[in-house]
Amino acid sequence: MSLKLPNKTAGSLYVLSGPSGVGKTTLRKALLKKNSGLHFSVSWTTRARRSGEKAGKDYRFVSPEQFKKQILREGFFEWARVHNDYYGTPSKPVQAWLRQKRDVLLDIDVQGAGQVKRKMPEAVSIFILPPSREELKRRLSRRRTESPQALRLRLRNAEKELADWPRFDYAVINADIHNALKALIAILQAQHFRVR
Repeated sequence: MSLKLPNKTAGSLYVLSGPSGVGKTTLRKALLKKNSGLHFSVSWTTRARRSGEKAGKDYRFVSPEQFKKQILREGFFEWARVHNDYYGTPSKPVQAWLRQKRDVLLDIDVQGAGQVKRKMPEAVSIFILPPSREELKRRLSRRRTESPQALRLRLRNAEKELADWPRFDYAVINADIHNALKALIAILQAQHFRVR
């Protein structure tokens, strides 16, 4: 008689988080290329679009008024005000994919990750760490996407966010993109064999 693993009753929710400039977006894009079964939830934001970002693919760029209306409709799975802008994950697509037993990836800030874990403790939270604080500062400065004032704010917020990594299920140091990506793939693979 052969043994069989039980079928999944729902999809898994993966939360990728960490301070600004740590490489979440680069890792997320690489991970989605490697895993066609992973669905990425596009967040809403009130911040200005950066060079190279595509509306509807990287973020849904909206006005503060549109964002606040969505809050009142309870249309967000999670939302937070970060670096003086609003960010949020729309509820409907995430819940629909999970009901269809699909795996979902969120690329969100540390505040939002905390909200998701309180709402859905079984979500898999992954914190991306820089190899050092100095390297994080270099990466943020090299981006040249923020004013000096905005850069200072992001660095101050990063200090607070770095203190939260022990609250996550996994931590991955992004010193080298290829090794960090391998670690993320291993986490996703391990979750498929986890006894719930």
